[in-house]
Amino acid sequence: MAATILIVEDESLVARNLARFLDKRGHSATIAMTVKQGLARYEEMRPDVALIDYNLPDGNGMTLIKQIRQHDRATKLVMITAHGSVAVAVEAMKAGADDYLTKPVSLEEVGLLVERLVSQGQVEGSLAYYRRKEEDRSGLDRIIGESPSIQAVKQRIGQILAMEARQVSGAPPAVLITGETGTGKELIARAFHFDGPRRNFPFVEINCAALPENLLESELFGHERGAFTDAKERRVGLIQAADRGTLFLDEMGEMPLLAQAKLLKVLEDGKVRPVGGTHERSVDVRFVAATNVAIAERVRSGEFRTDLYYRLSGVSIEIPPLRAREDDVLLLAEHFLAEHRRRYGRPELVIDASAEAALRRHPWAGNVRELRNTLEQAALLTVGGRIRATDLHLREPPWLTSGAADMPSGPDSGVTLASIERDLIVNALNRVGGNVSLAAKELGISRDTLRYRMDKHKLRRDGST
Repeated sequence: MAATILIVEDESLVARNLARFLDKRGHSATIAMTVKQGLARYEEMRPDVALIDYNLPDGNGMTLIKQIRQHDRATKLVMITAHGSVAVAVEAMKAGADDYLTKPVSLEEVGLLVERLVSQGQVEGSLAYYRRKEEDRSGLDRIIGESPSIQAVKQRIGQILAMEARQVSGAPPAVLITGETGTGKELIARAFHFDGPRRNFPFVEINCAALPENLLESELFGHERGAFTDAKERRVGLIQAADRGTLFLDEMGEMPLLAQAKLLKVLEDGKVRPVGGTHERSVDVRFVAATNVAIAERVRSGEFRTDLYYRLSGVSIEIPPLRAREDDVLLLAEHFLAEHRRRYGRPELVIDASAEAALRRHPWAGNVRELRNTLEQAALLTVGGRIRATDLHLREPPWLTSGAADMPSGPDSGVTLASIERDLIVNALNRVGGNVSLAAKELGISRDTLRYRMDKHKLRRDGST
């Protein structure tokens, strides 16, 4: 890993030996003899690493380190001193040095230190890049919509963040985000983090429905070596990894009861104990949970702990479905089309009047996610520059059309929400021959959620009772 190195050293023999050695290792070394020269060379080359002597003719290296650190956190700074005291080392680190060496310096030691610092700088640069990328696609300004319902959501988030900024100590209250699949719950969770005072700390997310119970517990709380058969080394859990930042628990309604009990303890005590561990570790984490299931029903059925529900819903945000945001449909469609124009090199694409009308009429059972996918497909497959209604390939989902013509309506028909839900599940199971996974996919819910609702309606796989 070649790097640019600045050597600020007034002993010319030492400086030349260091430069020659580093050049042979593939780096590019430049020498300065004073604090003034060192600052000038730094401004010219912006080195990856600067090796700075403590005693210089016009001052000391500590001054140069402080000047560089005022506006640069990326360059790695090393203090070189003949005064091998603890006090000098501590002062150097406080001033912003990344490490220090005492004279006489070993060239091999210098080489190893430079390699380590360059590698560390590359990792930090990558992390900074990804953090900037995360910030660019997060925040309140990324929540697109002018409808009253979505503006109310943004206003509520802003009020909560303003309160959090004034909070003196302790973790802020947990947030529970509810809404249908595809409404943008993750975007709301990111806004809480990247627009809040914790933006410079980790944003960690986990899908609670994507992992089996034993793995979910280990992922959240970590484990000690030997805690279970495959635990060959100690592993830090995601709760601890999110310390001082935010942990986003997606599909929270699918979390098993055992993990719920352990999570409740973390929320109450601010401490986490790894699987197989004997000691607790304090954490300061902002919890944001999201679910697309009727979590209140799960509380009533005993599948979700009442105390955890109240802990997580310290602040509740309900995301409206896209069909309740009719004025936002075309605004979002144009936003997504702009993205796809750039991605696929099709600047000529526009949405014509027939497509606009079709977009407004569609029920959007998949919400914003469905709209985005629809526009991407249109951007890929449309011939010519105009996207027409036929290019959108919009189809109503089967659970909205199947049996709809035979379904009674009106206040005196005896139709209830529960009976409609039961009929939808029966129809879906019949269409896929009793395959629960396929039926769940068709209904747009998780397999566990479908099983819960089948049990609720006392339904077998063939749709019978």
